[in-house]
Amino acid sequence: QVHLMESGGGLVQPGGSLTLSCVASGNSNIYLMGYHRQAPGKEREFVASITTSGGTNYLDSVKGRFTISRDNPKNTVYLQMNNLKPEDTATYYCQIIAPPNPPYYGQGTQVTVSA
Repeated sequence: QVHLMESGGGLVQPGGSLTLSCVASGNSNIYLMGYHRQAPGKEREFVASITTSGGTNYLDSVKGRFTISRDNPKNTVYLQMNNLKPEDTATYYCQIIAPPNPPYYGQGTQVTVSA
């Protein structure tokens, strides 16, 4: 049974920074780790992902502001978020893909960007 432990959300002023982290346990065959987010009244959207070999992908609106990284031996993914904007306010969900299983999602952590 895969378990994802998320941390790092909170309240920050516009222009501020936060780092999210997610530790996965229960599966040693994790190919992809990443984050999705969902704002109130909106659909969940992809934010960023990173493969085992370090290949990354980002939502256009976060490119240049967010950086995703991972520690493979620790099955941990980090999302460094800089220059945060009010439109980044959302619940952020860690996602892992460990073939041949379907994607797993964490419980979510709230990020609020407000003055």
